[in-house]
This record gives sequence, structure tokens and C-alpha cells, in this order.
Amino acid sequence: MVKKVVIIGAGLGGLTVAIALRKQGIDAQVYEKAYSLRPIGAGLTLFPNGLNSLDAIAPGIVESLEGAGSQTRMLNLRKSTGELIAQKSVTFMEKYGRPMLQIRWSRLQEILADSLPNDAIHLNHRCIGFEQNNSGVEVYFDEGKKVQADLLIGADGLNSAVRQTLIGDGSPRYAGRMSWRAVIKYSHELLPPNEVMSMTAADGKIFGFFDLGSGYLFWSAATLAPDEFVAQSTFDVKSRVQEKFSGWAEPVQAIVKATDAEDIIERPISDRLPLQNWSQGRVTLLGDAAHPMVPLLGQGANTAFEDAWELSQCLSSASTIEAALANYENNRKPRTQVIQIRNAVQANRAYKADSETYLRGMMEKAQVSDTEFEEWLYNYKPTVATDLKKS
Repeated sequence: MVKKVVIIGAGLGGLTVAIALRKQGIDAQVYEKAYSLRPIGAGLTLFPNGLNSLDAIAPGIVESLEGAGSQTRMLNLRKSTGELIAQKSVTFMEKYGRPMLQIRWSRLQEILADSLPNDAIHLNHRCIGFEQNNSGVEVYFDEGKKVQADLLIGADGLNSAVRQTLIGDGSPRYAGRMSWRAVIKYSHELLPPNEVMSMTAADGKIFGFFDLGSGYLFWSAATLAPDEFVAQSTFDVKSRVQEKFSGWAEPVQAIVKATDAEDIIERPISDRLPLQNWSQGRVTLLGDAAHPMVPLLGQGANTAFEDAWELSQCLSSASTIEAALANYENNRKPRTQVIQIRNAVQANRAYKADSETYLRGMMEKAQVSDTEFEEWLYNYKPTVATDLKKS
């Protein structure tokens, strides 16, 4: 049914679905607009649901990730003055059999890329559109490049070019917050290993510190902002952070001072409304291209890993591409819609329950207690698809 798949985007979702499809004997090729897979200043949290999916796709990879990251054992919440508000032990391993794992984004990308043949990743290919018919998809890149495939997967993130050609829903929605982040080699007596600390103020500002292992620390800051204005120089970016968080207790001042200006990434936080359909014909979406969300619950990459497993299973078990993509959407949309809405609710991005009929049930489930939601979220286990080819 499917011999060749083109995947747009060599981010975490794109690389993972390529690995999953190649395990099924499908020739999955990844096309990335960047000239190189260069490190970016970000860390991320891998939760049990994401780790379970990665383990199903590539047995043994979780052990490699655990060796490359840091298993969080304590969460600390402090005021901007430094006063401790709350402290909580992390018991994910005991509850779910997997840790809460902090890792550098670029290190995770390297590990995933190393699981693919060198000739399966094509850099300097910016997708500008596609055309499809009953027999295949022709994907177009700048400089006149094009390629044929049986299936196209858009895994190209929040500003997905594939999504725009497929859905055409315009720019993301600004969430009213600006963010800054960086990864540096750094240690501080107030930041013990295997701990995460967040500092917060009543005016909506927050500053987080995450131990990534191997001496690396990820810091992330955010504040309410009326517009999406981004500073024009690295000097101005660092100056904005220092101005926004002036007077905050240590280790905020020390870590911002220790970070080179060119290593700080400034970005507006945005999301999109849940889609009713991710697929048309021989084209589908995955990860942030399908269900982008504000980074409140840390589920962007984790749900992309779930998508990758589910899509590979559907393609291996259905009799037609259309049936496979329908199964994929039916299995993934309800779960990701709940997570999208939960993120929005907790970030004060309210969706009206009656604005779209199909969201009503999702709204109800998204607003259950934290304990119920966490059990539902982290207990996700990937299952092998039933054989649908005979049905």
C-alpha cells in the first residue's frame, strides 16, 4: 500500500515517525529546510507517555536517553523574592514505571537522527507546496526541487507549510506571552542536580530552571506582553530579559548574566485551535503541525511520539491509505484535543464549550481534577493495531 513516504521536518516528530515507518519496511525520507541539524537553546521534558511510545518504536532508545539526560526527583516553586512556596517529590517512576526526564532538545535530535541512515535525511529542502492524485503525491521544494511519494506527512511544526497548503488556516494565534530560553553549562548552589525550580510573580512572570545532566542547565522565562514584538539584536534580547526580571532573587540574576546574548532565544508563545481534520487524500499532519499547544504541560514532543507510533501502526494494518489516515485521526484527535484544551484552560486561553459542537466533550474531560488528568495523560500505553487489511 505504501512504499515511500516523504516527511517534511527533521524535528523530533519527523525523525521519530521516520524511524517508526522504516521499522515497518517503508522507505521514509525526511526533508528539512535547515542547512544543518545545529544545536538550539532548548531543553524539554520527556514524560512516561512519550517514553512509552519511543520505547515501542525503538526498543532500547529510552535507556540511551536516560544516560543523556537528568531524571527529575524534586520540583520547587519559589516567589520572585526567593521565598519557598512549595516543594514536591517526583514519583513518576513509582507510579508509571518511567521517569520525568529532562534532556537537551539538540541531544535528543542527535540520538533520533543517528537511528536513521544518513541518506534518509535531506537538508536544505524548504517545502513550498505539493499536488496529489489517486496514485501519489508530488512535493515541491524551492530551487525547483521535487520528489514523488505515496504519502506526505507534515511534521514541520507550528508554522507548517504542509498545513497551509492542506488546510490554509493562516498564522498561529498569539497567546499573549513572550518567552526567552537558553541552554548553558552552568552550576549554582541553589540549583541541585535532578531538580526543577520555578520562580513566579503576581504579575504573570515566571522563570524556570531545569537540570539537563552532563553539567547543562536549561532556563526558560516568560511574561505577559501585549504584542508579538521581537527584539532586533541579541544584545537587545538579553537586555529585555534583564529589564523584565530586574530585582528578582538569585539564581535569576547570575544565570542571565552568565548566558551569552547570542544563546538566548526570544519567541512569542502561540497555539492554534484544534482541527476537525488532519488529513486529505494522501497527506496528513503530525505533532505541532497537527495540534500545536502552548508549552504549559510539556506535551508537544511527547504527543508527537504518540502520533508517530499510532500512524505507523495504522499504515501497517489498514487496507488503504484513506482507511489508515482515518484510523489515525480517530485514534489521535480526541486525546490531543483534550491536551490542547487543558493547556489553553490552564494558560487562561478559554475555549467556549458551545463555540464548536465537537469540542463540548473535550472541554468536560479537559477540566477534570489534576490527579485524574495526570493518570489519564501519563498512563498512555501504545498498543499494536489490529489487522484491518482483511476487514
